[in-house]
Amino acid sequence: AKSICLNFGLALEHAPKSRCHLRFDDTNPTKEEVEYVDSIMEDVRWLGFDWGRHLYYASDYFEKLYAFAEQLIGKGLAYVDDQTPEQIRATRGTLTSPGEHSPFRGRPPAENLDLFRRMRAGEFKEGERVLRAKIDMASPNMNLRDPVIYRILHAHHHRTGDAWRIYPMYDYAHPLSDALEGITHSLCTLEFEHHRPLYEWLVNNVDGLPGAPCQREFARLNLTFTVMSKRKLLRLVKEGFVGGWDDPRMPTISGIRRRGYTPAAVRAFCKTIGLTKYNSLTDLQLLEHCVREDLNKTARRAYAVLRPLKVVLTNYPEGRVEHVELVNNPENEAEGKRLVPLSRELYIEADDFMEEPVPGFHRLKPGGEVRLKFAFCIICHEVVKDAAGQISELRCTYDDTTRHGAKPEGRPKPKGTIHWVSAAHAVDVEARLYDKLFTVEQPDGAAGEDGDFTRFLNPHSVEIVTAKAEPSLAQARAGTHFQFERVGYFFTDPKDSTPGRPVFNRTVALKDGFAKGKA
Repeated sequence: AKSICLNFGLALEHAPKSRCHLRFDDTNPTKEEVEYVDSIMEDVRWLGFDWGRHLYYASDYFEKLYAFAEQLIGKGLAYVDDQTPEQIRATRGTLTSPGEHSPFRGRPPAENLDLFRRMRAGEFKEGERVLRAKIDMASPNMNLRDPVIYRILHAHHHRTGDAWRIYPMYDYAHPLSDALEGITHSLCTLEFEHHRPLYEWLVNNVDGLPGAPCQREFARLNLTFTVMSKRKLLRLVKEGFVGGWDDPRMPTISGIRRRGYTPAAVRAFCKTIGLTKYNSLTDLQLLEHCVREDLNKTARRAYAVLRPLKVVLTNYPEGRVEHVELVNNPENEAEGKRLVPLSRELYIEADDFMEEPVPGFHRLKPGGEVRLKFAFCIICHEVVKDAAGQISELRCTYDDTTRHGAKPEGRPKPKGTIHWVSAAHAVDVEARLYDKLFTVEQPDGAAGEDGDFTRFLNPHSVEIVTAKAEPSLAQARAGTHFQFERVGYFFTDPKDSTPGRPVFNRTVALKDGFAKGKA
């Protein structure tokens, strides 16, 4: 998401003089699939960007890339190597010692050209030969030690079919594709910084390129309480720690999208963290802040009780039902209002009652008074418990003179206001309460480079509850944002919700002052 926002965002800032190309590196037919391509395009569109007519694939240039390779061979800058992959690795050297020349490095260009053409024709097996750039086996930069630029792969390609038996490496295709498209700046994450000399070597040594692009690097995003490595995320998926790439706990675009993060919030977050050249750790709370800021303006309000506790208003007439008018979104009058039923029996949050309140608790308690939001004040007179000693019901009275925020003279104002749902009209809905995926800020750092980061997985990263909700939520459409008042922001799961049976994913909680030791 950061890379998408950076690339497309910079192009928009400098429009119409600049544009951003969307190009897929489909140089490895064993890994590239149509589903992968479609998913990336969907992610870019979801974030609010459009590539217009500038959609490209590395495979668009396979013929030209091949011609460039023949050119390098003719100039004595590339050679066919018969060594096995294991032999090439063994002779590459280390960071403190130079590599060894391949015994095939001195082949004449004519012989290399013949072998390369036979590689293309499919005469050799996979791994039997490769084409390497002839640069410097003693270079302190390992990427310049005669890197492989073509390898044999007898695999079906999702765009070119079986036309090719050799495929270019990414480090070869990347700069030359940029040049062919007229790219001026290719923005990569910092791990590609040491690949830049190879990028520049290819651009400088291939003749006839229509452009001279440059590569620049930026720091990738690192968030607290999660991992960003594709390898580690893949492990979480494959070993069943999460439900898939779109699990709402995953830091993938499909995951945060399903959780209910908005494109505007993600763009605001990426703009806030900006562009840096050094790796740093970004606090997850900053991302959550951006999400709250956006959803506060756009999410419709609703009443839902996650852990219901029944309240009986003993002085409220039996059988009577009234309707309270509530604002759908105080940040947007155009959202209008709705009517919510209120009756003798209600549900409130169990956390909004304490039989033995601690200092600073200002919600309901025995003999205490609170205001039911947008209704009236109630006083608790009796606590009813079941056979196990658990609180099952509160018996209260209401004060009709306190409706609509009225404050009778001489009466102290209640310090607490709580939300509620009419028991007779409440609908049961599934709410998935998502939390941090890991228990430590840096699971990678805590585990060490070779440690098992999975031991820091949060066993309580999701809790599924049956909530009592106002009637309108029964018909909530998939993909809709809500603020469950005093609880958090929720999103109707686009995958598991069905008509009449919505599933709500908690996108982000509201700040709970009492949980931090405050009322």
